[in-house]
Amino acid sequence: MLPVVDKPLIQYAIDEARAAGIEQFCMVTGRGKTALIDHFDIAFELEATLAERGKQDALDMLHEEVMEPGSIVTVRQQVPLGLGHAIWCARAFIGDDPFAILLPDDLVLSQTPCLGQLADAYRATGGNVVAVEEVPMEQVHRYGVLKTGATERNLVEVKGLVEKPKREEAPSNLSIIGRYVLLPEVIGHLARMERGAGNEVQLTDAMAKMIGAAPFHGLKFEGRRFDCGDKAGYLEAQIAFGLVRPDLGPSIRHFLKAYSDA
Repeated sequence: MLPVVDKPLIQYAIDEARAAGIEQFCMVTGRGKTALIDHFDIAFELEATLAERGKQDALDMLHEEVMEPGSIVTVRQQVPLGLGHAIWCARAFIGDDPFAILLPDDLVLSQTPCLGQLADAYRATGGNVVAVEEVPMEQVHRYGVLKTGATERNLVEVKGLVEKPKREEAPSNLSIIGRYVLLPEVIGHLARMERGAGNEVQLTDAMAKMIGAAPFHGLKFEGRRFDCGDKAGYLEAQIAFGLVRPDLGPSIRHFLKAYSDA
């Protein structure tokens, strides 16, 4: 629910998914996170107050964010056993269909929504696609890292995957960020509840078992990714997303110049 400019991160994730053509959504939540669900409900009292005060712009923004009835569901991950376990918790929602995963802490500023780029790559390849970017070698221990094969334009063949490797053991510095389009077969691998790095059920480990069974690619996406789980990354996202806003960009540039001249 952390806001970037004037929207919470979860709203950016939903907006990105809707722009990619996704119509059904599942949020995996935990205890004490009902604010995530309430955010997408209709706030009658707020709308009445805004209408009474003539704040039509704010009302229009609220209406743009309203979800279709029945389009969003939630499931609980009762214990924090890792991303793989969280995805397995949504198995009934996923069923037998390919599905997308967005981790809202990773915010991407791009001309074409990042998930839309992955959806296009999935339609072209018919297999698993993950968003990837190069990171400094001293940071590879924070990510799932690719062992790479052939590269064609912005698509990199995935030959192997390692979750949070030590620097000296990393097969590359091409790391997965929080955008995935996966085939439903990954759920069967997750169901074994095998523990990996951090004694958690790792999605990366389950994805690695699908290599060779279907096409698997990393997409070097167009855009800039901000890690909003990191204080500096979160602050940078505020500035970057503010600068592209016509109503805020000029004033932000003005105060940034004041700081740079100080």
